[in-house]
Amino acid sequence: MIAEFAVSNKTYSVTKVSLFMTNYGRELKIEVYIRRKEKVEKVIEFAERMKKVQEETEAALRKM
Repeated sequence: MIAEFAVSNKTYSVTKVSLFMTNYGRELKIEVYIRRKEKVEKVIEFAERMKKVQEETEAALRKM
């Protein structure tokens, strides 16, 4: 996860923007301000959903 953050947040010399900016149109920001268990569960749900999307995308690319 840390490596993914680093890669997504890195500004590339060719494009002059980060991969995150290219994909989402905004800068990557992360808040480390977790007070309630509810927020942690939502983060876990998001991470699981994103993993599923990435797996489906990878499968589609391999099929092509």
